[in-house]
Amino acid sequence: MADEPNPDDVVEIWTDGGCKPNPGPGGWAAILRFRGVERELTGAEKQTTNNRMELTAAASALEALKRPCRVVLHTDSEYLKNGITRWHTGWVRKGWKNASGDPVANMDLWRRILDAAKPYQIEWKWVRGHSGDVMNERCDVLATQAREALGG
Repeated sequence: MADEPNPDDVVEIWTDGGCKPNPGPGGWAAILRFRGVERELTGAEKQTTNNRMELTAAASALEALKRPCRVVLHTDSEYLKNGITRWHTGWVRKGWKNASGDPVANMDLWRRILDAAKPYQIEWKWVRGHSGDVMNERCDVLATQAREALGG
């Protein structure tokens, strides 16, 4: 059927980020898979937080996409998954204020993700971290290597 999405037009993305200590030196990673081809992205910052690294991984992965497609993005961050699927509509409605009336933490990165996500139909999937999911574990290793390359 013409309405059925072509599975070949789906980009699968796995993201991860972390710091040691938190806050402190951090690294992030994303793996993009399209039609059997994989691309790895990584980065690091000298002074950051786990949450910022998780968000940076997702933003960077979405920004790396070249054309409209369907996306399945796997994350072990409940902060990222809940923020993008549940909380952001309220934040936007309240002028980027949280429930307490304070500015939303990491607003710059949330806006970056929302802008990068606009052209795509995205399914956000949460996976339990460190539970044997091969791609999540690989992302964790890449993020750790990026952080350690800073000397962190």
